[in-house]
Amino acid sequence: MHILLAEDDVRLGPLIVHMLNKEGHAVDWVKDGLEALDYMDTTSYDMVILDWMMPRMDGIMLCKQLRMESYSGGIIMLTAKDTLNDRIDGLDAGADDYIMKPFEFAELFARIRSLSRRIAQVIQEEWIEIGSYRLSVNERSLVYDDMKIALTIREFQLIELLMRNFGNVLPRQVLIDRIWGYDTDVNSNTLDALVKQLRKKLDCTTGDLNINNVRGTGYKLEVAHVC
Repeated sequence: MHILLAEDDVRLGPLIVHMLNKEGHAVDWVKDGLEALDYMDTTSYDMVILDWMMPRMDGIMLCKQLRMESYSGGIIMLTAKDTLNDRIDGLDAGADDYIMKPFEFAELFARIRSLSRRIAQVIQEEWIEIGSYRLSVNERSLVYDDMKIALTIREFQLIELLMRNFGNVLPRQVLIDRIWGYDTDVNSNTLDALVKQLRKKLDCTTGDLNINNVRGTGYKLEVAHVC
């Protein structure tokens, strides 16, 4: 499951990421609500775990904004607020579940499993289509005509970002942050290597999608034009 964690506690955040990774989840971590919205604009998440008290945009406002933008994935609220009215406010904002701090990770894992089962009952397949290419967001697979193109997790993340922003330039640092996470040690050379791998797989098809390098800026996905 692909999870976005919005938590401004620099000690708790990495610990949650580590524990969720051990459970087999892919996790992106951000430290405030506005940064979370930026991530949601370019990446598909199955679930969002968010802290109530965050800078720039708190968890309640973020939750309301996500639901206003028709986000249908699961939302779990983490908070130290413990009154009945607080819990009601969180649920009324659109949260599916509510966990009090401090919490046991076994409880968090159980809540995630329970919520994921509920989501699975109502989730609809999401496809991104460009020409003869179809990207299944739910299955994390790329299909050209009837040929399925095998992708690594990083390759899938890259092609999803490029297809969602088709024709637009995505800066290098944005791609690095979205694929490898915030404050990573990954540099542009690693990104270039990933782009090269993905280009080879696209070149094995007879399609016309090109990942073009925009010098000094980043990459964009375009359809090749034959003269």
